[in-house]
Amino acid sequence: MALWTPKPPVERTASGFRINLDEEERDLLRALFEQFRSMLLGTSDEPALKRIFPAAYHRTEHAELDTEYQRLMREELVASRLTGLATVEEALSTAPPLTEEQITSFMQALNGLRLVLGTVLDVSEELEMDDIADDDPQIAEYHLYNFLSWLLEWTVRAMSGT
Repeated sequence: MALWTPKPPVERTASGFRINLDEEERDLLRALFEQFRSMLLGTSDEPALKRIFPAAYHRTEHAELDTEYQRLMREELVASRLTGLATVEEALSTAPPLTEEQITSFMQALNGLRLVLGTVLDVSEELEMDDIADDDPQIAEYHLYNFLSWLLEWTVRAMSGT
């Protein structure tokens, strides 16, 4: 008797990559990616984007250098993220297989979402989901963070062939 085993959410196939999510999960990701795009195109001082545009110079005496770096690089970083999001949205709407470029963009977009949500939640490496109370006002956001982390892990596994 064969046991039923679910497909991994992201897998490598002989012809590329496949994202095995139901339509509700795909719709959730599309909505999150659209919100991410809006944030990237919004004001430059959005606190949630802190980890997306990390400081190049961390010492206070180099604040001027970091401001100049951010001024020079921000447009390029935003353009790169927007291109990746467009690739991901296309990939979520097309039939498999996905290319290496598409799955890499998917991984980067997932990671970007995790960075933004992690910043909002002030996530640290010590985060344990079991420590979050069911009545925490941000419990839904923590579950979303956990879902994105799980999906990112499977994407990395598929890309690395493990």
